[in-house]
Amino acid sequence: MAEALFSRILDRIKEWALRAVITIAGIILIGATAIAWLLRDRPPLDTIDWPPVPIGEPTASAVTVTWFGVATLLFDDGETQLLIDGFFSRPSPADIILGMPVESDIPHINYTIDEYRIRRLAAIVPVHSHFDHAMDIGAIANRSGASILGSESTASIARGTGVPEDQIIVAQTDAQYTFGDFRVTLIDSIHAPIGWGGSIPFAGTVDAPLETPAPISAWRAGKSYSIVVAHDQGTTLVQGSAGFLEGALDAVRADVVLLGVWGLSGLGRDYTERYWQSLVTATGAVRVLPIHFADYSRPFGEIRLSPRILDDFAETSTWLNEIRHIWDTNTQLQMPEFGRPILLYPQPVPEA
Repeated sequence: MAEALFSRILDRIKEWALRAVITIAGIILIGATAIAWLLRDRPPLDTIDWPPVPIGEPTASAVTVTWFGVATLLFDDGETQLLIDGFFSRPSPADIILGMPVESDIPHINYTIDEYRIRRLAAIVPVHSHFDHAMDIGAIANRSGASILGSESTASIARGTGVPEDQIIVAQTDAQYTFGDFRVTLIDSIHAPIGWGGSIPFAGTVDAPLETPAPISAWRAGKSYSIVVAHDQGTTLVQGSAGFLEGALDAVRADVVLLGVWGLSGLGRDYTERYWQSLVTATGAVRVLPIHFADYSRPFGEIRLSPRILDDFAETSTWLNEIRHIWDTNTQLQMPEFGRPILLYPQPVPEA
């Protein structure tokens, strides 16, 4: 009798366990399907109703900027090149999500330097020290002899890849640094508060030489900057992250703003309007080009917008159109094209 009762209890436990396993498996499958659908829900790039930058043939001495995705930008005046950020490698989504150790893609960096003729590079200036801005600065500096200008965290990243100390410059806020005819000023800013509860992802500093491979979390934000790139032909303001300090740029005048926009949809329209006023209205810029608006886990050169669940740039672009019409009707919003030099300032009319 006891054995029969025990057998029935055991059978019931097995039945409950099987049902539990099936239920859990079903929940996991539904959750995975939902996540996969959300990650595929991306607005098409052509839904952004901004004209592309007009195609022109710059003179040999014209100042151009070439966008390489995220916020990596190559300034060039025909004599001197200046790189804002340094991110040519592209860790995979699995590397990013699982926190796998990553390192610079050296063959790809060599290819990019050759393909885009990065042969007169004087300086590399990261806007902050996250991996998607500063991961490759050491590899690029070691191949070009360029100086690295940035925070103490940026200096630690450079030292971790063996960059000679005489190529590393720890920036002083508001000081002006000259490279050829470019004059560079780093102004204190903040990273966009896009983390949980308005925090900054991977906050903190890099306090020792960063040796790789390392997970992306090792590239801590460090200090964040607004970067003013001045030249006799004009001035450009680079804001790599959509964070800002009220009034910090009131004394800056710029012709062009390269505006980091990732995360604005989650920060809201009111935040976006104050951001625009602080970066564009305050500086009097007549042209605005978005940067850091695409999915940085896609292969180098493949520009796709992020899933809406992470950032809805289509919504952000609608807000920016509305805000421009309110505050700066004479300012143009234009879309950059990956890898194509953009003429930044009007060229003088040739003498007759």
